[in-house]
Amino acid sequence: MHTPLHTEPVATGSLRSEHAYTELKRRLLAGDFRLGVRLKEIRLAGMLGVSRTPIREALLRLHAEGLVARQTDGGYSPVVPDVAAIRWLYEVRSGLELQAIQRPARTGGGHDAVALGALVEEWEGLAGDEPEPGPSFVLVDETFHVTLAEAAGNPVLVDLLRQVNERIRTVRMVDFLTSDRIASTIDEHIGIARAVLAGDLVEAERQFLGHLDHSQAVVQQRVAAAIARMATAPDMEDEA
Repeated sequence: MHTPLHTEPVATGSLRSEHAYTELKRRLLAGDFRLGVRLKEIRLAGMLGVSRTPIREALLRLHAEGLVARQTDGGYSPVVPDVAAIRWLYEVRSGLELQAIQRPARTGGGHDAVALGALVEEWEGLAGDEPEPGPSFVLVDETFHVTLAEAAGNPVLVDLLRQVNERIRTVRMVDFLTSDRIASTIDEHIGIARAVLAGDLVEAERQFLGHLDHSQAVVQQRVAAAIARMATAPDMEDEA
């Protein structure tokens, strides 16, 4: 009788790849790598205590997310956030979401109360079981805003909001790296959704604008700090 193949090395390799990806993302968001530096696989592998394969896989994922750019020789370097573009995208996002809040009343209809009730219930559940802080929470946050927009009944507006979210996602990841930001985001989301559900659109707009201003201020502060850190970060050693 043949012994089944042992699968532990595959799991171990998968865990190493995930570790490399998570740690490199954390360092990129913090601005730990110098502006324009080539992210050398050998150096990164030694830094994280893994082989080059997990590093290569992590860099491919980070490139797909827009956190690193491919150099002409095939290597990668950190992407520097465009501060002006961040402000412009926040302006567009604000306009779209305010339209979603205002649209049903302006067109003589109403928001989807069932969808809003489920949204409130979902985020009240998150308040009772708060997620760990981390960059991936940006996707949870986006889902809230998209669902709120969907309740207004204009699918074109929702599609545009998704596009804006995709373009601003890489910088918005820095908004969710601490527990206090997770907690305040959850509380603010619940307040916005409850106000829309109650039909108090003036209050919903007030809370939404405060929420967006708060988020943008945190993002801009952390992005500026990361860029400043990138300017003074030590260069990576040359590969052997």
